[in-house]
Amino acid sequence: MVETTTMMKVLVRVREFDVEKDLPAVEELERRCQVGLSGDMAAVHDHADDGDGAAAKEKKKTKTKTKKKKAGMSLCVEQIGDPLARVRHAPEHVMLVAEYGEEEEKKKVVGVIKACVKTVSRGGKQEKPFVKVANLLGLRVSPSHRRLGIGTALVRRAEEWCVARGAEHATMATTESNAASLALFTGRFGYAPFRRPEFIGHPVHAHRLPVARGHRVFQLPPEVAAAAYARLLPPQDAEFLPADMPALLAHKLTLGTFVAVAADGASFAVLSVWDSTRSLSLRVSGAPALLRASLAALRALDRGAPWLHLPSIPDIFRPFGAYLLYGLRMSGPDGPALLRSLCHHAHNVARKNPACAVVAADISPDDPAAAAVPRWRRFCCNEDVWCIKNLNPDEHDADDWAAPPPPPGRHLFVDPREF
Repeated sequence: MVETTTMMKVLVRVREFDVEKDLPAVEELERRCQVGLSGDMAAVHDHADDGDGAAAKEKKKTKTKTKKKKAGMSLCVEQIGDPLARVRHAPEHVMLVAEYGEEEEKKKVVGVIKACVKTVSRGGKQEKPFVKVANLLGLRVSPSHRRLGIGTALVRRAEEWCVARGAEHATMATTESNAASLALFTGRFGYAPFRRPEFIGHPVHAHRLPVARGHRVFQLPPEVAAAAYARLLPPQDAEFLPADMPALLAHKLTLGTFVAVAADGASFAVLSVWDSTRSLSLRVSGAPALLRASLAALRALDRGAPWLHLPSIPDIFRPFGAYLLYGLRMSGPDGPALLRSLCHHAHNVARKNPACAVVAADISPDDPAAAAVPRWRRFCCNEDVWCIKNLNPDEHDADDWAAPPPPPGRHLFVDPREF
C-alpha cells in the first residue's frame, strides 16, 4: 500500500513499514521526538505535530510515553524490542511510514503511525454484540518536518486502511493536560472525548503483603477462567471486551487468573495478571533529591533491619518492569476486601520477579473495583482521555456510542496487550 502526496513541491510517500529497511530510521525518529522527560506534557511529543503544530499522545505506549504526576515528576515508559508489539495481537495490524524527498538516495523516514483493527464488545443491547474497532497510536513526525501536513496524511491513510478492513469506529488516546493533542484529534480529525480510565499503581515492597484470614485464593486454568469471565462480563455489560478473550487468558504473558472466596461463600473476587516486564520498561523521572535520598535510606534501613518490615520499595529511578491487573470483578458484601486480598496476592507473586517493581491496573474511576485497588499517589494518573470517531458517518447510528457518560453498570475493559 503506497500513497504519494505532493506537499510544498516535495514528494511525501506513505507506505507500509519494512522492518529490514526502516527499523533503524524509525528508532532514530522515535529518539528525535523525545523532547524531554520533565513531566511537562507539552514538551513530550508522543504524537507528532502536524499542520497546526499540535502534539498528540498515544495512550498505551510506543517508545516513550509520559504520564504527568505533579510538576517536575513523570512516569516514563519505553517499549522494549518489537515496534509492533502493541498491535501485533490483532490479526489485522499495520505500521505506516512517511518518506520525504524526491531523489531515491535522499529519501528519509519523517513520520510513522501504527493501527490495528480488533473485534470488541460495544456494550448495551446491540444487534451485534461485537463490532470492529480501529485503534490508532504512535503518531510521530520528525521535529524538522512538521507543519507540512505529514501527520494528517498518516492519520487519514491509517483510517482508510482500517475502514477497508471493516472498522466501524476508530479510537485514540491522549491526556487531559495535552490540550494540543485534544485539539488536533477533536478538531481536525473529528474525534470526540469518550472514556476516562484511571491508571492505579502500587510499588512492590520488599516484604509480603497480608492476605486476610478466611480469604481463600485459587488459580483458575485458562479454559475455566474464560468460562468465568463469560458469565461475569457478558458483551452487553462491557465495552472493549476483546472477542478473543480466551486467547488473552491463555497468553504466555498472562501469569494466571486468580479468584478469592470468602469463608462463608457469599462473596468472591477475580482478576488476571499480565507480565509486562518483557515488553515495557518504566522509570520515574524528575523526582526531588530529597525523595530519592529518603527512599534510598529506607531501603538501606530495611536491609539492615528486615524484622522491622519497613515498606521499602525498589529503586524506581532506574528502569523497572510492571505487572498489570485486568478483568477485576467482585461480588457480595466482602467483594472489596477479597479484591484487595487478590491485589496483595498479585503483589506477592511480583516479588518473585526482580524485574518487577510496580503492580498496576487501568480501570474506569467509577468502577466499584477501583476503590479496592491499592494505590500509591505517585504511581497514579487520572488524566487519560480516550477519544472515538465514527468511521461511517453516513450510516444512521441511533445509539450514539460517543455520547458520554456510559450507562451505570457498564464495565470498561482495558486490554493489557495494548498498554
